[in-house]
This record gives sequence, structure tokens and C-alpha cells, in this order.
Amino acid sequence: MALSETTEYDKIEIVGQYKAVQVRKATVIKKNDVELTRSYERYVLQPGDLDGNNELVDTDVSGEPAEVSAICNAVWTTDVKAAWKTKLIADKTANL
Repeated sequence: MALSETTEYDKIEIVGQYKAVQVRKATVIKKNDVELTRSYERYVLQPGDLDGNNELVDTDVSGEPAEVSAICNAVWTTDVKAAWKTKLIADKTANL
């Protein structure tokens, strides 16, 4: 009776004007190579956050799976990051 647990990043989507990267991570448990259960976790990556000086600090994707980080690096262009920074500053100003 061999139990195994694996992780699959089975869905990666690019959403919206600011190229949010939505990731679905599946945890699969098998017994003798027969799948018993599969559970999902989702998370979203944005191009960055503002620091105290309203400068954009890029999101660190070095800990992400290679495919996820490659997609983030491809879609988060200089123009996308500039637009995202402008949106974050506008949102911050609107909430004051």
C-alpha cells in the first residue's frame, strides 16, 4: 500500500489590464498509483506593490515554479508595470 502526494500547477491564467497571473495548484494523493483525492488552492500574483515612496517594488517570483515565473516575466512588461503603479497610486490617493 504505497501512498504518494504530488503537486501540480494545472491552471495558469493571465487576467485583466494589469496582467494578474492566477495560479491553480492541485494536490493529488494516490494509493498504488490510483488517485484517491485532489484538492485545489488558488492564488493571484500582481506585478508589484508600492513602497513608502510610491515606487513600485516588483513581485518576487523566484520561489514560483519555472513555468509560473516565466509567464510573469513575459507579461509584466515595463508598460504593464507603469500602468499598475499608476493604478496603485490612484487607489491610494482615493482612499485618503
